[in-house]
Amino acid sequence: MKRTLLSLVCLLLIANSYAQSDSIYIFCYFKGNGLDGLHYAFSKDGLKYEALNNDSTFLRPVVAKDKLMRDPCIIRGADGLFHLVWTVSWNDKGIGIASSKDLTHWSEQQFLPVMENEVIDSVLNAWAPEITYDPYSKEYLLYWSSTVKGKFLETKRPESKYNGRMYYKTTKDFKTYSETKLLYDKGFDVIDATIKVLGKKNYFMFLKDETISPVAQKNLRTATSKSFTEGYSTPSEPITGKYWAEGPTALNMKDKWIVYFDKYREHTYGAITSTDLKNWTDISSQISLPKGIRHGTVFTISTEEFNTWFK
Repeated sequence: MKRTLLSLVCLLLIANSYAQSDSIYIFCYFKGNGLDGLHYAFSKDGLKYEALNNDSTFLRPVVAKDKLMRDPCIIRGADGLFHLVWTVSWNDKGIGIASSKDLTHWSEQQFLPVMENEVIDSVLNAWAPEITYDPYSKEYLLYWSSTVKGKFLETKRPESKYNGRMYYKTTKDFKTYSETKLLYDKGFDVIDATIKVLGKKNYFMFLKDETISPVAQKNLRTATSKSFTEGYSTPSEPITGKYWAEGPTALNMKDKWIVYFDKYREHTYGAITSTDLKNWTDISSQISLPKGIRHGTVFTISTEEFNTWFK
């Protein structure tokens, strides 16, 4: 019995090691103002990323009046497809959405109205959308930050017309969607949330505190919940340093987490790492990303998929 258990443990360790060694990390991102569309970079170690296709675009935006593709987020769905959402405009009331089997051939792009339950003239934007799939509810959560004039006036500041909160819709098939509801409001301007499912009743959110005054924050924090769509905690203390950070994307890699983020005032990228999601170490000096990379998302594909789709 002991030998059998030992053999099983060894097999599991070998399988896990193989799964990790077989992984290619893909970073999808935009450049400039987002006019040219979707870019990819790849990495085998999660630290050094190289641009694909000579850093030219893989998908050009065609929806909304501004036809932008900012803040792209890609996940692999339970249906085996890759699902993409993005910011389409500086001041539109919806987001872009598309899907793909291989990250190179995409479905027709769609404009998804997401703030239709508000007085439309009062909605200023729909920024930085993300998708998370919950295997327990078998639902996809689509969420973004919007400013609605006349709401949350206690945190409205004259320095900015924006004063965002996180909103969401759910879907099981990307055909029908729930009505829009408030996802996160803890009394401050918030944007750039990204949620990881750690287990049943265990949801972990990274977010940006967008507070501009009286003391500027512009940092990344975390929150937790036992529910996919509600009950997220007050934010943690900042997990980033004395610089302005945005656009977090988190990678669970072997026995650690890496969170990449845009140091947008410094025109560079940063990264922090943790083994417990509480204590963070800055590893910005260890990463290398394509020049001009902006706010994006990291996800994983296999080496076989990478060689088939990109070689």
